[in-house]
Amino acid sequence: MSHHHHHGAGDSHDPAHATTDVDWDELAPLLERQAALQGPMYAQAAAWIGEQLPAAAVRRVLDIGSGPGVISCLLAEAFPYAEVIAVDGTPALLDQARARAERTGLGDRVRTHDAELPDGIEDLGEADLIWAGNSLHHLGDQRAALAGFARLLRPGGLLALVEGGLPPRHLPRDIGIGRPGLEGRLEAANTAWFEEMRAALPGARTEIEDWRALLSAVGLTPTVTRSFLLDVPAPVTAPVREHLVSAFSWQRKALGDRLDADDAAVLERLLDPDDKDGLMHRPDCFLLAARTVHTARRG
Repeated sequence: MSHHHHHGAGDSHDPAHATTDVDWDELAPLLERQAALQGPMYAQAAAWIGEQLPAAAVRRVLDIGSGPGVISCLLAEAFPYAEVIAVDGTPALLDQARARAERTGLGDRVRTHDAELPDGIEDLGEADLIWAGNSLHHLGDQRAALAGFARLLRPGGLLALVEGGLPPRHLPRDIGIGRPGLEGRLEAANTAWFEEMRAALPGARTEIEDWRALLSAVGLTPTVTRSFLLDVPAPVTAPVREHLVSAFSWQRKALGDRLDADDAAVLERLLDPDDKDGLMHRPDCFLLAARTVHTARRG
């Protein structure tokens, strides 16, 4: 299980949702770029969590579904007395997390733990803070997984659950090629895919996505919910353009036969580096998304 900090692959959930057969080595550069672009948003979220949980009280942090470790490192910076454990089921991404921690001078406090959840939850050890970023929806029985996280929290500890928000937008409604509303149709195709992905997970259970109610149901006390905005307006820099190309390439591969021929043709043009209407040349592409963080405390 890997989470992948969201919404950067241009879909309504995260790039892992594009196919059930994910090549994480292939996906790693996209995740790294995406997480770096979203760094400021998540740094805000980490500071906000720091207002709820004094830094001196936090000695051990679990980053569930850490991906390439961008947020693990942010949490280590926000909580300077804590050991942070990056938990993921993909060794290539944990390698990235270790390398990032070393690069940022946090190698002595950021460790990695290879675990396939939900089976490995009980082996993660106690924590004062658990960050579950876009990882819960990869687990079939979300309620049981949350209950597992709740058991790991020390008294007074906090769970930060990142679920929901708004799907990202990268283009205006009318881009001058194809039918207006391309991203809305991509999102609809992705939503249908997501339903199938969830249904196919081991032990899949349908839950109403009332996250505060679910947090209460597993014995935690919901505290605050807040959304954080990622807003990179046009005109964007070359690294953002490269990210958009990666994101839309992933969409094309993931949603393939769910798209009609016209939309597929428009995607091809957007991805063509020589097309003046493509993502590498358009003056109007941007990056806008919102992530919602729900916090709950163990009594």
